[in-house]
Amino acid sequence: MDPNTVVETFRRIVTTQYFAFEGRTPREDFWYYVLVYFVIYIVVAMVEAFLGFGGPFYGGFYNGPLTGLLELALLLPSLGVSARRLHDVDRSGWWLLLGIIPVIGWLILIYWCIQPGAVGANKFGADPKAAA
Repeated sequence: MDPNTVVETFRRIVTTQYFAFEGRTPREDFWYYVLVYFVIYIVVAMVEAFLGFGGPFYGGFYNGPLTGLLELALLLPSLGVSARRLHDVDRSGWWLLLGIIPVIGWLILIYWCIQPGAVGANKFGADPKAAA
């Protein structure tokens, strides 16, 4: 895992696929995005804690103005890459609504996101692995 590849994948998803909900995203691109998002979130939360503003931990997440802005800025790319990941395993992006159901819904979504993508084209587009 090359750090430049990870960061480049995150940059590409955030800049060129900001509003993209069509198509498919391969498993490694999805998890690279999640990794960089998580690292950025931790750094921003640490800065908030150091500066002394922000709220208490709630549901395992640090709530403050900077983390809130980060979450808001990356909401659409996160939904888009998640929907495209579900498309890769031949599921509709609407299945993201399972995330509303605590624990069980999250576990189902995580299970689908770790599955290998469908081989060949499906109703959501061409196989992204074949294009590479």
